[in-house]
Amino acid sequence: MAHSQTLFEEFDSYKLGKKRGIKIRLPNNYNAEDDMTYPVIIVFDGDYLFEPIAGNVDYQAYWDEIPDCIIVGVNQAETRLTDFEFSSETYLPSQDGATFFEFISMELLPYIDSEFKTSPFRVVAGHDLAANFINYYIFKEEPIFDAYIAISPDFAPEISNRLSLRLSNIEREKKLFYYLATGDGDIRVLRTSILEANAKLKKFSNPNIDYKFDDFIDSNHYTLVGRAIPSALNEIFELYKPISKKEFSEELVTYTGSTFEYLEKKYEEIEFFYGFKKVVIENDLRAIAAACKKRDDHESLLKLAKLARKTYPESMIGAYYYGIYYDAIGSYKKALQRFQSGLLLKPSQFIDKDILLEKIYEIKEDRF
Repeated sequence: MAHSQTLFEEFDSYKLGKKRGIKIRLPNNYNAEDDMTYPVIIVFDGDYLFEPIAGNVDYQAYWDEIPDCIIVGVNQAETRLTDFEFSSETYLPSQDGATFFEFISMELLPYIDSEFKTSPFRVVAGHDLAANFINYYIFKEEPIFDAYIAISPDFAPEISNRLSLRLSNIEREKKLFYYLATGDGDIRVLRTSILEANAKLKKFSNPNIDYKFDDFIDSNHYTLVGRAIPSALNEIFELYKPISKKEFSEELVTYTGSTFEYLEKKYEEIEFFYGFKKVVIENDLRAIAAACKKRDDHESLLKLAKLARKTYPESMIGAYYYGIYYDAIGSYKKALQRFQSGLLLKPSQFIDKDILLEKIYEIKEDRF
């Protein structure tokens, strides 16, 4: 079994004028020779925040709830106060803070893109001072990142006002995700400013922004991090998730186009938003097949069978869905042949020899 690979590097920065420690977590089965690309998550305060985020990504990606990602942690234990420095007049990055801002956008991100198989979708995460600093990237004419995770930010003066104005007016082809979190036990001054910021942010209506706010009960400035990370990832990668029971009943079976068109549209949107092609998963094939049956959509069922065989040529799954299709249209001899042909192939996640034999016996007993 392959495991995630964590690389530790001393990045020689001409912007910073010195080396900076970074951690890079590559996905399971990362292969520089294949065609897969991965979203990038930049983690400030990588000394302590990298591992919690990497662990959550690994866990959720294992269950295919979110995509595998390349995670980059920036070590700041000895420099965080100067890295996040801002002007007392403009409240924007100044001196070492301005240099660090450029280090991320002009050195680190281009380096990661050049060395690894990255998709265009970028996430940035920060806690405390870092959660304030990530907002400065939104103020650029074209925001550097597509998703922002601000956990208990220590907002600079005026930043929440500027952020509200900026998010309400952003126009872009793809959505921008913004996540904000605090807890009832958070540092009082921070919690007050965060609640005030949320009151402003929740008022605007902008279809280009996906905003989510969490206020965790029984969580302080540090423990809320463990609850905020999975919640933020869940929101950012909602579109990527397998078809759920709710999506099936509220969106799939009521879709105005064909059942197979729904699947095509879903995967096209995943590629558009996240910048990579997702291989159709068996859970979604099952959901589409169930919807085909419910809607009596035989044409989509045939297309589904073809897709299953093309995607998983060595698996039983293609033969299974061809058998389901022929059984549905009354071609029982062909259905029997397809189910039987699947017995020579490899089991899938949900389809095995016993299921195929059950279908074979069912056809022999009920159809002939």
